[in-house]
Amino acid sequence: MAKPLKRNIKPLIFAALFTAVICVFSQIAVPTPVLPVTLQIFGVCLCGYLLGARLSLLSVLCYIMLGVIGLPVFYGFQGGAQHLLSYTGGFIFGFLPLAFCCGVCNKFKSELLKILFGIIGVLICHVIGVLQFSLISSNGILESFLVASLPYLLKDIPLCILAYYIAKLACRKGITK
Repeated sequence: MAKPLKRNIKPLIFAALFTAVICVFSQIAVPTPVLPVTLQIFGVCLCGYLLGARLSLLSVLCYIMLGVIGLPVFYGFQGGAQHLLSYTGGFIFGFLPLAFCCGVCNKFKSELLKILFGIIGVLICHVIGVLQFSLISSNGILESFLVASLPYLLKDIPLCILAYYIAKLACRKGITK
């Protein structure tokens, strides 16, 4: 009886662990005049690549819910539902499709497809973030993209690729899966 219970708990422990990892990576940041440069994308991608689509969605949803209830998990040790309605809130919502895209790619054998799906997830995250930034700032889409997305894509895409290779190494070493 204990063996099936252990098998059911291990994935939930990993999901909880990656919720904590995303919380920590959210605080590692370099402030800029427009948006903070954080490692959240890296944490979400790593979560997706290691846990798969279902558990990474659970992990990211838990991260978002912890922030919504007021725990200081968002950048700058902030929390509260109001952050989801701020300039950066769209990027936080975008973590869900990002985690899904990185997680669903585990079904593919091609390394290129796995990386490509992660990059697609990053792009979807940025589209959602730019749309909300544009709505709240009353800037046009192009201006919002140039200010709130383009500079960060230059770090987020390489971080996504790095997350893939770290996850691949972790799986090879038997840390997960």
